[in-house]
Amino acid sequence: MATQYGIRGTTAKGIAASVERGVAEGALGPGVALPPVRRLADELGVSAGTVATAYKELRRRGIVVTRGRGGTVVAPAPAVASRRPPKVPDGLRDLAGGHPDPRLLPALAPPTQLSPGARSHRASPRLERLEDAVRDWLRPDGVPVEHVTFAHGALDLIGRLLAVELRPGDAVAMEDPGYHHLLDLVAALGLLIVPVAVDDEGIRPEALRGALRAGARAVVCSPRAQNPYGGRFTAARRDALVEVLRSEPDVLVVENDHASAIAGAPLRTLTSAGLDRWVHVRTVSKFLGTDLRWAAAACDPVTLARHDGRLLLTSGWVSHLLQATVLGLLTDTTTRALVARAEEAYAQRRGALLRELGDRGIVAHGVSGMNIWVPVRDESAVVNGLRSYGWWIAAGARFRLSSEPGVRISVAELEPADAARLASDFASVLGESEATYGG
Repeated sequence: MATQYGIRGTTAKGIAASVERGVAEGALGPGVALPPVRRLADELGVSAGTVATAYKELRRRGIVVTRGRGGTVVAPAPAVASRRPPKVPDGLRDLAGGHPDPRLLPALAPPTQLSPGARSHRASPRLERLEDAVRDWLRPDGVPVEHVTFAHGALDLIGRLLAVELRPGDAVAMEDPGYHHLLDLVAALGLLIVPVAVDDEGIRPEALRGALRAGARAVVCSPRAQNPYGGRFTAARRDALVEVLRSEPDVLVVENDHASAIAGAPLRTLTSAGLDRWVHVRTVSKFLGTDLRWAAAACDPVTLARHDGRLLLTSGWVSHLLQATVLGLLTDTTTRALVARAEEAYAQRRGALLRELGDRGIVAHGVSGMNIWVPVRDESAVVNGLRSYGWWIAAGARFRLSSEPGVRISVAELEPADAARLASDFASVLGESEATYGG
């Protein structure tokens, strides 16, 4: 019986959270029996149905199992292809991929000393020095760093969390337009997507409020370098979003800071506002190397326990070889200088194209990150028109849910000297098919 831990709560959700907290803290170990439904109901002064509902939720999450007459005890321990971008035709300048400039990435070199033999790292899945480096990385931006964890990239971490937190049919609030791989991932998990409109300051508070009223149990958003729109949270927008989120304390807030060091904008994080359920995710592929499939996350203790518990049952840990490689780069002064130059270069390239487009009367968005979003009326006409001029850009259909059409231009490898030619060609395409342009 659970005599070492007092289960509390007056609602099914509160009782389930109390049990989950006990399991996460180790007070309720594997195989420990929970009190029978009627007895716990009498102790808490609630109905038996309330306790039964709580136990059902815990079973759904895999925290407890029911063993017939043995009662309820603490547990022992859809794949679809994502929409891939079309192949870049030969001879075209690729501004569709969203990849960093290889000339602004450090040389990757694994550590010279490897762990001898074949052994499990489940007992110590994270390198302590890398944990310290991550805390030093996040702390100056106001992200709480008491609880950190690692994953094999942002999509790996977000997918794992949503699979643990939600069930098929639950709703997730997603940016619109938004990152197409995330949109595909959420759909693959059998979750419903509630579009949340964005602007230059990120997701809009009124749109987020509507998504929460529609039943969204999680929110996935970008605080800066929003892909594809390029928005970033201002202090005022962050505060307005926090005010909306406070009305739904059980909603999981996933903050995907994928570009971080090269975003070209300060971080205005939602995680510093004392929300109950949150996770801040950072990756390094945009500025250390696209083959470094590693992500760091800071989160609340419940989210940490849920993520790491599921990770333990799958890959177990993130490769220590990968962790050591990331640690070496994050703490290398030469690499840090290169990353700072990359951030400056991307800002110059983005600014140059925005100015050139603006000079020709073309409205475009992109106040941070490596992408620019240009509203158009007919995406195909613009993409095919620019193709005839030797440019390859991304049609916005992959990124959109219910938002208006547009095209995405990645500026990572577009030198400022080339911006004028691209803007001029863009204007020519719009002139050739004026009826297709939404201005």
